[in-house]
Amino acid sequence: MKKIFFFLYMLTFLSCSLDDDGTQIDPPNFNVLGLWDLSEVIINPPQDLNEDGTSSENLFDELECLSGELLIDGDLQWSLEQTNLSVTTITGGQFNIQCNGMVSANGTWFSDENEVIFEDNPEFSALQIENGRLILNTNEDLPGFQRFVYVLRQ
Repeated sequence: MKKIFFFLYMLTFLSCSLDDDGTQIDPPNFNVLGLWDLSEVIINPPQDLNEDGTSSENLFDELECLSGELLIDGDLQWSLEQTNLSVTTITGGQFNIQCNGMVSANGTWFSDENEVIFEDNPEFSALQIENGRLILNTNEDLPGFQRFVYVLRQ
């Protein structure tokens, strides 16, 4: 009899959900788990930093020192290690952009089908999920950046 009572008690307890107060909390989108590599840093206007005669909007075409890794784990923690970029205005729409060490950040995350929200870091707050990529749209012209794109490491 005690086993039946315990079973009914557990069934009742487990049937209570997170939406008892009228709001439902969806589980996170675990499809974003993994190690993501920075693959694009898009700028405007395009620059020819490596002086090969071709200006590019993607700094990966211009700077060999550029790298970045974003780890999103199943414990709802994230960490980022990425090249710090320093931008100096020259003249006539030209800029000097150099790698200046590494920056690190970490915190907690949550996601839905459209974006990943990173807490504990206002500069790196939300990345859009688009076609299997994570995109931080900043939409700033130089000395700012248009966007940062991350791809899942295979």
